[in-house]
Amino acid sequence: MENTSFNQCNLPPWVIASRHFNDHPQPLEIQGVRQANRFLFQKLDALTSPEERALVFNDYMSVKFQLHQWQSQSTDMARKSIKNSYLRFLRGWMMDSNSVEGAVLKGWVESRMGLPPTFHKIRISGIHSEEYMVFVMDRTKGSARTNAINSQLDLLYEYGQYELARRYPEKRLLTLYRGTFDANEHDVLENMGKRQQLVRINNLSSFTSVEERAWEFGFTVWEVQVPLSKVFFYNDLLPNSIMKGEGEYMVIGGEYRVRVVPCTV
Repeated sequence: MENTSFNQCNLPPWVIASRHFNDHPQPLEIQGVRQANRFLFQKLDALTSPEERALVFNDYMSVKFQLHQWQSQSTDMARKSIKNSYLRFLRGWMMDSNSVEGAVLKGWVESRMGLPPTFHKIRISGIHSEEYMVFVMDRTKGSARTNAINSQLDLLYEYGQYELARRYPEKRLLTLYRGTFDANEHDVLENMGKRQQLVRINNLSSFTSVEERAWEFGFTVWEVQVPLSKVFFYNDLLPNSIMKGEGEYMVIGGEYRVRVVPCTV
């Protein structure tokens, strides 16, 4: 995978993108985020209920980024920049992953993990291509709409990783499914036997834990073993889920071994 030259993670981009990482996952950490917000995680440690922890996280985000004060700002631009929080971008992704909100989220993966997108509205052949500039323009438009969005997403990712570790202390992988109407959106790097492929998946993509639901999104369904450390967001992380349905996950991409699920209809 063509990677940007740097990231803000504890492992280099080529490791995070590789099939070897996905086979033998390791924890990922955005540098400095947990240390800078150690008060939050210390408070979460004392709570046994996921619902309580989610409420504490929401309150912390609201105060840290002044999300509750958007109406008190003196200009329309200032009000919009605060009102358009990380929740706005998650909702935008759920409506259309190729929206400007989707571009901002893909841009976060690129800047933090070092993995550029391979698809945004159209296939992206590389970071020097004209297609990549379409993505850059959308990312720039979206980023201009809000205040410190990458910092908000940093904390959202670290909170999600904290919760996954609390809920699944012995797990490193989740079985997830992805349905697609056009499997050619992705690069098949290797055919590895009957129904087994090595596929390069976009730097951020939607998955589900429910196989039946995956068929709603395409004629081809892949079963994938996804490292917990590559789960950016999932449907029951926060109260009053903003995702479309149960079992929805947003997954950081790279080279994945996939099993093509046979259609039983």
